[in-house]
Amino acid sequence: MQTNLADFITNTPAGREADAILRSCVHCGFCNATCPTFQLLGDELDGPRGRIYLIKQMLEGQPVTEKTQLHLDRCLSCRSCETTCPSGVRYQRLLEIGREVIEERVPRSLAARATHFLLREAVPRGWIFKPAVRMGQLMRPLLPAVLADKLPRAAADAGRPWPRGRGHTRRMIALAGCVQPTLTPNTNAATARVLDRLGIELIEMPGAACCGAWRYHLNAQARALDDMRQVIDAWWPEVASGRVEGIVMTASGCGEHVRVYGELLRHDPAYAEKAARISAITRDACEVLAAEQGRLNELFGQTGNGGGERVAFHSPCTLQHAQRIRGVVETLLTAAGYRLTPVPDAHLCCGSAGSYSISQPVLATQLRDNKLAAMAAGSPALLVTANIGCQTHLQSGSKTPVRHWIELIDERLSA
Repeated sequence: MQTNLADFITNTPAGREADAILRSCVHCGFCNATCPTFQLLGDELDGPRGRIYLIKQMLEGQPVTEKTQLHLDRCLSCRSCETTCPSGVRYQRLLEIGREVIEERVPRSLAARATHFLLREAVPRGWIFKPAVRMGQLMRPLLPAVLADKLPRAAADAGRPWPRGRGHTRRMIALAGCVQPTLTPNTNAATARVLDRLGIELIEMPGAACCGAWRYHLNAQARALDDMRQVIDAWWPEVASGRVEGIVMTASGCGEHVRVYGELLRHDPAYAEKAARISAITRDACEVLAAEQGRLNELFGQTGNGGGERVAFHSPCTLQHAQRIRGVVETLLTAAGYRLTPVPDAHLCCGSAGSYSISQPVLATQLRDNKLAAMAAGSPALLVTANIGCQTHLQSGSKTPVRHWIELIDERLSA
């Protein structure tokens, strides 16, 4: 596509990047066929092709309004369009550039600014988020439904103890994260128990909290980069010394973000090399287990057949579209003896998408209910996923338990 970017951006790094992305788009429209918001709304401007044109017009200096902002806000950043695009258009990066520009040019309402501020400042800080969740549980009847639905009904179960002091020669690091320790503390503990059975010690490092994804996707990129540097500082002594062989991610949303640390910090002379190294050794938990599939199968054979419980798996967008990891969790669950039920339109987003379920509750609820209906089609006993955001969002509309898939592997090995 032809471009003529305006002077304010044309000779900047972001402008050159945006120009290359825009020129790679051939306007074919294949992306709309797999875009969740286009499927719901049927509006060209609520699909990737339309949003690309809106961003192009903005970067070429044409007037932008709240309407442009609305259509960009409605994007889930699910990246389903990227896995569909035959031209390899880097839509997500173009969207990030467009959103950063429009934040400067179209002021948000006072209420919207206040909401964004609270989300940016409270959620990444565990010392604020944890008591806020407890207070919210006590005040649930007074909260708006969009917030009340996100809160667990009871205190989260930490599960069985985290194995320590086993003397394993292999060690890996897990990100504690900002939300997961409060809402689903058993996720990392279950991962530690599974890896322990495989001869790998899993540790968490103090100081490594929010990976930066939360603030980055709320258009607070500078603050997000600081979050990323803090995580790198916490991990670097273990990584640099060779005492750990890799980073294990149990939330695919965080995993997707950590894997682009090297790209996002490539212009930072103090962190570029460190960030690239961190990204290179980061693996989703399912990739770590898949590499140990032979030993896992031996362990599964020692604990019975798993009972053949029916399970529906929702693959988060950050796993299947951003990281391009498909079929791995399903293979692990099948090997463990679970029966996976079919999920129609498995490529579509559940509507969680970070803070999307709070900022766009109507669309997020429609997407959630559609996903739950698809997952229920095979009458599963359990719903499982690979990301804390998807887990809590789906659970808010489901009476069927929604769990992290690693918990099922842990229970199978402990049977």
